[in-house]
Amino acid sequence: MTHLDTTDVETLADQVRAYPPLDTEEIRRLLGAAASPGSAQSRLVEHHLAVAFDEAVARRDRGVDIGDLYQEANLAAVVAVAEYASRGGEPAGLRGYVSRVVASHLDDTVEQAEIERQADEAFVRDAQLYEAAEVNLRHELGRSATTTELAAVLEWPEERVAVVAEAVGAARELWDSEIVEYLDDES
Repeated sequence: MTHLDTTDVETLADQVRAYPPLDTEEIRRLLGAAASPGSAQSRLVEHHLAVAFDEAVARRDRGVDIGDLYQEANLAAVVAVAEYASRGGEPAGLRGYVSRVVASHLDDTVEQAEIERQADEAFVRDAQLYEAAEVNLRHELGRSATTTELAAVLEWPEERVAVVAEAVGAARELWDSEIVEYLDDES
């Protein structure tokens, strides 16, 4: 995930300002030619980048990077312009339509990012529980616990234990290899 600083946001804002809103007659002319992809559609999208930018900025503190939001907003603007033109929408309604489509898409993007963040946090908690159970059982049993034994202690299905065990094992291998590389560099 890339993080944009204020300068980057200002650069995006400058790019957006390069395409001011079009007058109603120009939108009408472009909509007539924008039913299929081409320069008319592109021009309509360019002149609605301010909508995409504003919607992205409005969601900047909701867990998704502003640059990612802006890219998603641009994609939604392309879809919105294409759909509106193909439906024969009136020029006066285009800006509002683009705004609604972009806002809805960004809300979905933010919601999906939150779901993924929660899933990641849950997996980290599972990994911590797994590791604690594994260590405790190793001390109690005097050997490594089986998947079945770990599943019984954790009250998880064996498949879940296997998935978490694989992730924890991969993390340990990565950690070990990084330590070895660090020690090799020190020699």
